[in-house]
Amino acid sequence: MIELFLTQYGYLAIFLLLILGIVGPLIPDDTILVLSGLAASRGTLDLFTAIAVAYAGSLCGITLSYVLGRTGAVYVLERFGPTRSLLDSHLPKVEQWFEKYGKWTLFFGYFFAGIRHFTALAAGISKVPFRIFAIYAYPGGLVWVASFVCLGYTVGAQWERLKPLIERGATGIGMAVVIIGLGIWWYRRKHPRPLP
Repeated sequence: MIELFLTQYGYLAIFLLLILGIVGPLIPDDTILVLSGLAASRGTLDLFTAIAVAYAGSLCGITLSYVLGRTGAVYVLERFGPTRSLLDSHLPKVEQWFEKYGKWTLFFGYFFAGIRHFTALAAGISKVPFRIFAIYAYPGGLVWVASFVCLGYTVGAQWERLKPLIERGATGIGMAVVIIGLGIWWYRRKHPRPLP
């Protein structure tokens, strides 16, 4: 689906998907970057243009997340079902990360799915000045984008051979997560915590 979208709309698809991928964790932005590099290795896209467009999309996405946190608009998102559960489960963890590791979370947070999507929100909520936010977040975005696009470019011709292995691995991990989740649910149901 994403590969088809990239093939059809090229740089525009990269830009829009990266904005949506950073703001919301429902789009696999690492995959978008790798597939962009893959398209560049096939000659469909130019490598440096793909990096530049992906970087622009990630900057727009992370800046939008920061603004949502800074202006308090994030609390509007908490009123919607799917967004509310994501914010409730991930944002407190990211805020703890942010307090523990400080502004470097903005730089390295890109490389951790689930952290990447909420670091800018946490920075905005914490009222980190925009200048400090930009100094840490923007270079981190460039390193992240360039790394994953170049990974896709380097894998290039090997992608078709590796793709089934990656898909099988992802399926196995997904099944393991479901099994563990069901186990935790069952355990908590059988051993409820006493009310304080």
